[in-house]
Amino acid sequence: MASRPQEQVNMALVSAIVAVATIGGLLFGYDSGAVNGTQTGLKAAFALDDNGLGFTVGSLLMGCAAGAFLAGRLADRFGRKRIMVLAAILFLTGALVQGLTADHTLFVIARFFGGMAVGAASVLSPAYISEVAPAAVRGRLTSVQQVMIITGLTLAFVVNYFLAQAAGDSLGMLAGYPAWRWMYLAQAVPAVVFLAALQFIPESPRYLVNSGREEEARAVLTRLFGAAEAGRKVDEIRGSFAADHRPSLSDVLAPGTVLRPIVWAGLIIAVFQQFVGINVIFYYGETLWRLAGVSEKAALERNIVSGLVSIGAIFVTMALVDKIGRKPLLLIGSAGMAASLGAMSWAFSQGTLDAAGALQMDQQLGLVAVIAANIYVVFFNASWGPIMWIMLGEMFPNQLRGSALAVCGLAQWGANYAVVQSFPAMASGLGLAETYALYTISAFVSFWLVKAFLPETAGKELEQMEGWGGH
Repeated sequence: MASRPQEQVNMALVSAIVAVATIGGLLFGYDSGAVNGTQTGLKAAFALDDNGLGFTVGSLLMGCAAGAFLAGRLADRFGRKRIMVLAAILFLTGALVQGLTADHTLFVIARFFGGMAVGAASVLSPAYISEVAPAAVRGRLTSVQQVMIITGLTLAFVVNYFLAQAAGDSLGMLAGYPAWRWMYLAQAVPAVVFLAALQFIPESPRYLVNSGREEEARAVLTRLFGAAEAGRKVDEIRGSFAADHRPSLSDVLAPGTVLRPIVWAGLIIAVFQQFVGINVIFYYGETLWRLAGVSEKAALERNIVSGLVSIGAIFVTMALVDKIGRKPLLLIGSAGMAASLGAMSWAFSQGTLDAAGALQMDQQLGLVAVIAANIYVVFFNASWGPIMWIMLGEMFPNQLRGSALAVCGLAQWGANYAVVQSFPAMASGLGLAETYALYTISAFVSFWLVKAFLPETAGKELEQMEGWGGH
């Protein structure tokens, strides 16, 4: 299928839609970063041990899994935009309750519902962008989602750092509340921005066609690509859906292999994006560096550096993803992550334990660990970070996109929860070196899985994905 002439595309409108949709990524990143630096406050406020801390932090991820699973199906029924609006409301409510409540059960419930919002936005934002973006630049535009995720992370690190500095540490008081609570309350600001901005973007034309609202879809497509292209596109979209039934969860199934091969491919990238341990740095970066023997202030500073490095890495992806493709970048990322994770594991293995059982590292080993961690973050954010979301948003045929996103989103956030829940106990039980050795093995395995099973999606129209996975 020939690509559309670039001059027909209303890139100003496409860019505005992308900017709004990716605020969902900012929320995702901000919450991931906000919890970083609050562990000391959570332990003190709710008398938590390591397992209790893991559950409290991870309760967001259980909500993310539920939200990601439900969002895909609900978006097929009610529309992408409506479910993103619901997500913004849930996120706002969850942020306020987490920042104010003194009851641990209520805190966990609020964190779960906030997680549902994050999970919904995480799968719907890239899917929505894929459904309005031109194929030739779809990867580049969807990569903005990861830029916003890391911007949200970095913004949270910066806010946490200055709140802790203003209060003396994360337990210090500001305006009647400890600083760690302000770290949660600050999440309300991007949630309000997201809720307001969503009022100004159109519904996905692919959802509108599938709902029998073809004139509305034609109007949206005309604004995006011009009248002639809109008419052709409506016909293509209509033809990509099954004539005998609306999209349903059963569309992901295939006789003999349980799931269609394309869904298995989606599950591989969804799960292994987490098994390489990236969210240990995102969620527990401050704790990780303090385990390595640095102060809270220095740990928060290193989080900010990691965030800034990550943003730079994603711009490399944006420049390359539509030129060399998704699969080569994933392979490069897997190799680089395996090497840098191995270096981190080695550095941690050379440290010693003090009388209290805390890891101590000399300055030279600490420098090796910091450099390796930042190299790891670069490789992740130049490959698996953005490309997993790009591919989940574009790799599935229209008929099963919502259902496949539900399955893969559930798996992705389930893997995220497993890694985050297990890290505190693994770090104190197995040790940091052994824990990072497991992440190294996962990165190595991911290389061979991508090489063997993942298809390339660069440059293909979404309607061209129809033949994948058994149709």
